[in-house]
Amino acid sequence: MLPIPDLPLPGFTPYDAKDPETSFEPIEPLLPPDGSPNVLIVLLDDVGFGASSTFGGPCATPTADRLAAGGLKYNRFHTTALCAPTRAAMLSGRNHHSVGMGSITETATSAPGNNSLRPNTKAPLAMTLKLNGYSTAQFGKCHEVPVWQSSPMGPFDSWPSAGGGFETFYGFIGGENNQWDPALYDGTTPVEPPATPEEGYHLTEDLTDRACSWVRQQKALMPDKPFFMYYAPGATHAPHHVPEEWAAKYKGQFAEGWDKLRESSFARQKELGVIPADAELTSRHAEIPAWDDMPDEIKPVLEREMEVYAGFLEHTDHQVGLVIDAIDDLGVLDNTIVYYIIGDNGASAEGTVNGAFNEMANFNGMAALETPEFMLSKMDEFGSPSSYNHYAVGWAWAMNTPFQWTKQVASHWGGTRNGTIVHWPEGIEDPGGLRSQFTHVVDVAPTILEAAGLPEPTVVNGVQQSPMEGTSMLYTFNEPDTPERHDLQYFEMFGNRGIYHKGWSAVTKHKTPWVMVGGELPAFDDDLWELYDGSKDYSQANDLSAEHPEMLAKLQRLWLIEATKYNVLPMDDRTAERLEPEMAGRPTLIHGNTQLFFPGMGRLSENSVVSIKNKSFSVTANLQVPEDGAEGVIIAQGGRFGGWALYARDGKAKFVYNVLGIHEFATEATETIPAGAHQVRMEFAYDGGGLAKGGDVTLYYDGEAAGKGRVEATQPMVFSADETTDIGYESGTTVSPDYTAKDSRFTGKIEWVQIDLGDDSHDHFIDPEERFRIAMSRQ
Repeated sequence: MLPIPDLPLPGFTPYDAKDPETSFEPIEPLLPPDGSPNVLIVLLDDVGFGASSTFGGPCATPTADRLAAGGLKYNRFHTTALCAPTRAAMLSGRNHHSVGMGSITETATSAPGNNSLRPNTKAPLAMTLKLNGYSTAQFGKCHEVPVWQSSPMGPFDSWPSAGGGFETFYGFIGGENNQWDPALYDGTTPVEPPATPEEGYHLTEDLTDRACSWVRQQKALMPDKPFFMYYAPGATHAPHHVPEEWAAKYKGQFAEGWDKLRESSFARQKELGVIPADAELTSRHAEIPAWDDMPDEIKPVLEREMEVYAGFLEHTDHQVGLVIDAIDDLGVLDNTIVYYIIGDNGASAEGTVNGAFNEMANFNGMAALETPEFMLSKMDEFGSPSSYNHYAVGWAWAMNTPFQWTKQVASHWGGTRNGTIVHWPEGIEDPGGLRSQFTHVVDVAPTILEAAGLPEPTVVNGVQQSPMEGTSMLYTFNEPDTPERHDLQYFEMFGNRGIYHKGWSAVTKHKTPWVMVGGELPAFDDDLWELYDGSKDYSQANDLSAEHPEMLAKLQRLWLIEATKYNVLPMDDRTAERLEPEMAGRPTLIHGNTQLFFPGMGRLSENSVVSIKNKSFSVTANLQVPEDGAEGVIIAQGGRFGGWALYARDGKAKFVYNVLGIHEFATEATETIPAGAHQVRMEFAYDGGGLAKGGDVTLYYDGEAAGKGRVEATQPMVFSADETTDIGYESGTTVSPDYTAKDSRFTGKIEWVQIDLGDDSHDHFIDPEERFRIAMSRQ
């Protein structure tokens, strides 16, 4: 039962504390059993099985190599095929649908297995360890917060430092972040990066500095108390941001393309012994273009994409090494269980067949804007602060050697099998060993509890707990030949699904990850299933469904049983529809067609602001303008890679709509805003006729037209995964190059700003006395 109840001890209670018989039991700190190990979980992002040098890949990972030499390599460790589900499963010891994380938070629905809400009957591992006397800290990515709870007002039940059980959190909320200019939180408080890219800032390095400082302080102040540190950098999720010197190491190494790269990685994997000698290299599917079929003019860009990615992974591994060194310098590495999980899913194929300079283009169905000519013009900028880049589908496929498919494809090992290392000198007697028992990310939590000598709690914070669904891996540490104990596991993501049972796997791919819009999906019952015998076929290379139809039918039925047990049903293969809260059926923070803002509000995620996409809208601001004129941001949403802003430039109102950092449409008033109290308004009249259309812009001062302009195209789905909305300033990167974040603060006074959806003009003016009545009645 957690918290452990405080039980009063019976005994003599004196009247006077000076009584010589006064005696009480000493106050003892809460500690786990003697010898309980420290715990460090390192979880990288979007790294395929065949990427790291430790598992035969082309990207140098000396830290992983070093830990593997002193620990164990696992070549049949599995994730869920997507980031938030893997993290939710690992931190709870339950399957991802059991904790409501059937997909990412941004596509949550109202179905129990997909609502992004972890039930309070499934307490996280960090909470269990904290309530048993561990110090707990998380650094990096948290993608488990429901989007309607991600504003600065919470609620914070799903945030790491509140309901998540981590006493310290420094990192970001969401699926990805700009490595050069991230949106950071210290606990639940928004903070700005301590330096700029020009001053040498990089997110992974910042997280490393924080992690090293924390563990040193923890051991300096509480040397007898073990720690649980969760280090989860945003790397190597897109955008692939890395200092140029790291990418330059790989110059020219990928000129032969992804088909040859898979062959060379496959050969190294066999040399290293990380795959069986009889393993086969799976074939390339027709949806993935051959390197030789790619246009010659774009191949230099494709090479550059992979060079940047390789440097990004090596840079990340180097930062992991600094954390390991900090723990080693304290003399506690030998009794620290280190889980180094190289990827929370397979490598990401969300970058289109050509890759992307701004991956948001594909998420908006606008990848065609990034023409080969455009990509070539930006080639030298890949990985820099001016990019938001991703690599091509072919590279992702190569990073998953020797398996089929990629991230999101939960049916095949390319989406779910990740190289993993466990290092614990005091608990492992076979350094440098290889383990091939089937294991899964849900096994991590029960392993740590068993190693720490702690029971799985039955009650946490007064709520009866459901049992963990993983199986401890502790038996594998020193028993390499013991049969696997985790011999049944379902997989499912967006309809891509499969099941593993005692060596056999039955799988069906339903959906292609990089097809974001359009494309015909078959009915679930029309999906074609494949069957593989894992005892003889490590990589799922030989489909036996025709030879063993009885086994296939048995496993299909078993998948349905497991899916029913763990809240997988109903399956949901929708994508764009699930980004829209009303269509998905999840709550929204903002209701209605009006939203009111006040100065100083900021760091509002896209899910915390009423959506202005694919419709007419207006922005109205009541201002006090100084005698020397107005300057700075009134309201801005998004940033350099897509968004819009209403601001004052040289005293004049200006509206800018930035489409993916490729096209900028500006409308500027003809006159300056007069000094004194005035209302500035922007009206956008959407053309209609579908998604991503343009519209006419009109600027008003106190209801009188002050400027006209045109926006030729808009972003239909999302502005940014990490940029936010700010009032009176702009954080992160800026929508317009007219200003920087440092000089974006509005020089006058903003009384309020209001967004209204639709084409109701209010006669181009909102009576300040009536603004609250209007706003509240329309929300």
